[in-house]
Amino acid sequence: MADTLKRYGGPVALALLILLAGAAILVGWQRYNRDYVVAVEDDGSAVTNIIAEKISGSASLRVSQLNGTIQSTARDVRGFGWLKSDQVVKMPYSVDYFVDLGGLTARDLEWDEKSRTLIVNAPDVTSGKPNLDEAQRTLVRTSGLFVTREAGEELSRRTSVHAQARAEASARSPERMAQAREYGRAAIAKIMAAPLGAMGYGDVRVLVTFPPERKDDRRERWDVTTPINEVLANKRQQR
Repeated sequence: MADTLKRYGGPVALALLILLAGAAILVGWQRYNRDYVVAVEDDGSAVTNIIAEKISGSASLRVSQLNGTIQSTARDVRGFGWLKSDQVVKMPYSVDYFVDLGGLTARDLEWDEKSRTLIVNAPDVTSGKPNLDEAQRTLVRTSGLFVTREAGEELSRRTSVHAQARAEASARSPERMAQAREYGRAAIAKIMAAPLGAMGYGDVRVLVTFPPERKDDRRERWDVTTPINEVLANKRQQR
């Protein structure tokens, strides 16, 4: 057996290396084709076309959305400092806030029989990637003695990057995150209250907490005696 491995180990390793190299080349070509190859008609003219798309499932609940208008600026310097150009743009943007309920389990639910309160220890609210509506720009002002095509493209790219970063910082500010948590609290409480009402627990109060509140121990403490899954199971047995 050892002799066999020694005899064929080299060719097998070489074959695996060739396969891995081929797979890497294929993936690289697919990415290059997706990002840089221009789709054209038979006459050679470029077309508007979907190059790649993917749909995936998600257990995240959208709880709120931030909308606004952002102003972004950029500067480009070329020609050994002689060609200076600036650009100012204004455009609408939006940022969605989500709570990932996919990992929520019975361990995250607490039940206080005395006050008939269901405590939901939810994961924290997260902000999505800002959506810049560049098609609805209300202002595009470019200045400079001579703005080359390359400079114009770079200015457009930089204003988008700056706007993206500024919108993301605003969306993640403590004030905005606190507002998003309040919307998330109301949305999760509504989702949890509906099935409880259908099972005869219409008078139950739903209290939703998020990690920053639990970490600092600022939320109200409850005398929890029975897990919520056992409470619901007992309710079903009584019927």
